[in-house]
Amino acid sequence: MSDYNVLESKEVYKGRVFTIEKDIISMPDGSRAERETVRHGGAAAMIPIDEKGNIIFVRQYRHSAGRITLEIPAGTLEKGEDPLDCAVRELEEETSYKAEKMTFLFKMYSAIGFCSEILYIYVAENLSQGHFNMDDDEFITLERHSVDEAINMIFKGEICDGKTIGAVLGYSKYQEKLQK
Repeated sequence: MSDYNVLESKEVYKGRVFTIEKDIISMPDGSRAERETVRHGGAAAMIPIDEKGNIIFVRQYRHSAGRITLEIPAGTLEKGEDPLDCAVRELEEETSYKAEKMTFLFKMYSAIGFCSEILYIYVAENLSQGHFNMDDDEFITLERHSVDEAINMIFKGEICDGKTIGAVLGYSKYQEKLQK
């Protein structure tokens, strides 16, 4: 069992996408500490690969960053939704593509220091045309970049989203293993 136990927990904010909890926890030395956690139900994201081997990215405004960012498509899991089902849904909603093949790559915490969100990352391949179905508040444009271009964009600071960085680098390793 853990040396860290929740002694008290209080929900201090409840929003549409997440809640915030303030906890008092016991520490290994017997002292107490206060922790705030953003509770999020999770999300799924995918690296869509086109017929030329390029990654299809979405460019969209992110209010928390105060700018338009380049990311892989992603979306929040609905309550009880399987991450693969979410990835399939979000791929078509944001890119208008359907994938014949979805491969699980890895899962990750988005911001482990304060947030419970787990992201499930997939590779979407053998794409065919579907239909856009963006949310009313989404204004997305698509861009295609090779894996090498995307890696260069990461190290130039042009791609700054954590899930996208992890996914692109993970996909690069995945490709290497397939070529062996």
